[in-house]
Amino acid sequence: MASWQEFERQAPRLGGIARGLMETYRHKVLATLRKDGSPRVSGIETSFKGDELWMGSMPGAVKALDLRRDARMAIHVTSRQPEGDDPSAWEGDVKLSGRAVEITDAGVLASFGLPDEGSHLFRIEVTEVAWTRVEGDELVIDAWREGAGVRQVCRK
Repeated sequence: MASWQEFERQAPRLGGIARGLMETYRHKVLATLRKDGSPRVSGIETSFKGDELWMGSMPGAVKALDLRRDARMAIHVTSRQPEGDDPSAWEGDVKLSGRAVEITDAGVLASFGLPDEGSHLFRIEVTEVAWTRVEGDELVIDAWREGAGVRQVCRK
């Protein structure tokens, strides 16, 4: 698994675009795995601090319990609908997957100023990041995978 900083080092252009969309759009969708292995989606907010990607959760939230049991997760960042009829005006969306590592160090927790005693804090380690958008009459996907670098797929 790569830290966010390592991902940005390996894929600087894609990393900058992904970070920009993640910082612009506060609300994201988090996918976790339930105890029975079925998917669960939840709203989430993320932040960047110290070149790492972080997310928190209220005490005892089911998404946090899912991640404690199985750290695999995915995050989807959507952008607003473009004005007008040009689909190329859409900023696109970002999807990433990896692991959420729970941080329990009291000093680190205190540095985030979490709102509730017992709040959860997770550092995200990434294995895949994809940016999907429309260019002209093509759907364009730039995808990074740990160990494989960036590749681009275009579909008409």
